[in-house]
Amino acid sequence: MQCPFCQAADTKVIDSNKNAHGGVRRRRVCQKCGRRFSTIERVVESLPLVIKRGGRREAFNRDKVAEGIRIACAKRPVAAADIERLVDQVEAQVVALNKPEVSAREIGDMVLEGLRKLDEVAYIRYAIVYLNLKDLESVKAEIEKLLSER
Repeated sequence: MQCPFCQAADTKVIDSNKNAHGGVRRRRVCQKCGRRFSTIERVVESLPLVIKRGGRREAFNRDKVAEGIRIACAKRPVAAADIERLVDQVEAQVVALNKPEVSAREIGDMVLEGLRKLDEVAYIRYAIVYLNLKDLESVKAEIEKLLSER
């Protein structure tokens, strides 16, 4: 592991433990400059390609999922840890499908379901964009559907 401060290649692990997201957090010290830093290691699983609406395919991007959820949850009382947990959950569901390709629709449905449980306003915000709700009547219908499921 290269030191982020002096770029020396000689670092030593002084502590390791598992983190909440299934990865390993390692505390390291540089043998050259003596500065300490942490790294987080996470298993990289083989993720499927995402089939977009127009038929284009691209690699599954966890950061895109997280950004969409963060935008929906903006200025809402949703903890960053809850958002990260939802992103982890969606990624795990995608991996569990065990398919080489997954439609963007399937991933969007997973996000919608998670947001429904996490924060109803964030759910509506995401649904407006994801379900392409174009007018107030369609938004009202989605809100009524959400209220009837309570």
